[in-house]
Amino acid sequence: MPLQSPISPAQDLAMPNANKVALFWLTTTAGAVLFVTFQLFFYVNDFVRAHGATPAITFEPDILWMFSAFYGCWIVTVLLALIGTRSAQWGVLILGSLMVVLNTLGGIADGLRDGWHIAFSAVFFITLPGVFSIAATWRRIKSKGNNHVHQ
Repeated sequence: MPLQSPISPAQDLAMPNANKVALFWLTTTAGAVLFVTFQLFFYVNDFVRAHGATPAITFEPDILWMFSAFYGCWIVTVLLALIGTRSAQWGVLILGSLMVVLNTLGGIADGLRDGWHIAFSAVFFITLPGVFSIAATWRRIKSKGNNHVHQ
């Protein structure tokens, strides 16, 4: 007697797709963290090479928390993707697309000021995985079947 799985094939396919979208967004999140890390290393390298002559970029203490909140939104995108409902996927698409666009524009603006390597890093680490994440999310939203039953 052959063994049968307790879940139907449609349910079996639905789980990996939700995780696949979350993994795409997690990759984009990791890319954003790598970009910020490299940008910091590039700044420190320029500061050391200029023997401290580079003007320091300083922020007010009450504004500094906004950077943590802004980059914290990346993990919210991943957590929403893990929920897997159709409405959560729309939230992922909107929030994730906004994060990709804002981070890319910020990286390109920093690249115009600090050098082409910063702009290239933004495009490579944020925009490239972000485009794939947006496409995977859109494909998941548009897919037919039982994937959207539990809204």
